[in-house]
Amino acid sequence: MSSVDASQRPSVRAPLVFPPSFVWGAATAAYQIEGAAAEDGRTPSMWDVFSHTPGKVAKGDTGDVAADHYHRYRDDVALMADLGIAAYRFSVSWPRVIPGGVGVINPKGIDFYSRLVDELLAAGIAPTLTLYHWDLPAELEAAGGWLNRDTAYRFADYAAAVAGHLGDRVPTWITLNEPWCSAFLGYGLGEHAPGHTDAAEALTAAHHLLLAHGLAVPVLRSALPAGATVSITLNPGLPRPVADTPEDRAAADKVYGLQTRMWTDALFRGAYPADVQAFTSGATDWSFVQDGDLEIISAPIDLLGVNFYNPGLVGRKDDAAIAEAAARGEGHPPLWPGCGDVKFVPMPGEHTAMGWPVDETGLTELLLRLHHDYGVPLVITENGAAYNDVVSEDGQIHDADRVSYIRRHLEAAHRAITEGVDLRGYYVWSLMDNFEWAWGYDKRFGVVRVDFDTQLRTIKDSGRFYQQVVGDNAVSPRP
Repeated sequence: MSSVDASQRPSVRAPLVFPPSFVWGAATAAYQIEGAAAEDGRTPSMWDVFSHTPGKVAKGDTGDVAADHYHRYRDDVALMADLGIAAYRFSVSWPRVIPGGVGVINPKGIDFYSRLVDELLAAGIAPTLTLYHWDLPAELEAAGGWLNRDTAYRFADYAAAVAGHLGDRVPTWITLNEPWCSAFLGYGLGEHAPGHTDAAEALTAAHHLLLAHGLAVPVLRSALPAGATVSITLNPGLPRPVADTPEDRAAADKVYGLQTRMWTDALFRGAYPADVQAFTSGATDWSFVQDGDLEIISAPIDLLGVNFYNPGLVGRKDDAAIAEAAARGEGHPPLWPGCGDVKFVPMPGEHTAMGWPVDETGLTELLLRLHHDYGVPLVITENGAAYNDVVSEDGQIHDADRVSYIRRHLEAAHRAITEGVDLRGYYVWSLMDNFEWAWGYDKRFGVVRVDFDTQLRTIKDSGRFYQQVVGDNAVSPRP
């Protein structure tokens, strides 16, 4: 399916009203905003090690200070209340709560999150807690990280500890954020911590991440009160064939298999897709999967978090290109094992500052596909865009491109609801500008600007637009 040209999109003439129970939220991640990297007993995560390694992050940026949320969380909660945000998705820093990753809980570390939760509740904002947003304790990474099966069991222990302290006040729990990124960008591409470039490692890490999730689910069920929500957040891909040919459709199926079906089939069907196992067999024999693992991984959850930024465009390489790649030893590229015959095609049209295409029709299509294939309730746990913001003479940020991006994706989400998708909420990424992983501080996703020299917060036009959406529970007609 090709993308829909902007001129062909139907005009929006009336407000698009969302269901009364629809949750409007904003999202962040611990290492990206907290700072206080060595305070109150916190020990390094693998991202501390990675960001302090020369050449790994743009301009040598680190998360040592970030947006200083650790010290400014009360002001940030007040900012959310000003915007009318109903739910705040944050992540817990594992090495802040359990330094070193194993052992006794750190009282000062868990106290920070307890105070944050209390502040949110006092402001009428529901806490949505993500247990793992990529900041594995450095000691666990040194012991093998997600290549070590034992890390999955240590994660379950960590989940139990956090739930034991915060479970009475946090209604929604997310085990992992985007395990595809943890596995494939961290162990395959090397762009994220720990910086490895091995296809077999990426697949091994993927399985152990899913095992960690599955082990944590019953632990959370036993620790949380009845009615608490347990979920996981994925970043399911939507690769579209560049041409409607059997070859290009097969290429798109391969990529969709690695980025989506490998995860969702394991979670909701208790099996890895046979085709994915077959085309990756040159990279690994899948011997890391042990008897009973898939039963653990497929423990029932309450909903699926979906992070979406853009669709993609793929096709099959011609035979000459495949042969050339194989001659260079690229038959099983670390990021896409078994996809040596796949080419990734730049999409035409608008792009964000990340170079990512803007095509909101992909969100509707993906939500419908997940709904049709798995029938699970969904929530958009991240959606947003980075642009090169400019502070105007009036001190404001008139980020019309971001406003347009968010508006169009909310329209797409509404369209999915009208077509039968059980979509229960939307969390904008991100509440504020932050440390954007390997891109450092150059890429700004926030609806609130952060001046990283002064830590001054300024609500952008996109934040005010989102405030109106939340207040109206509707998207107004386009100007």
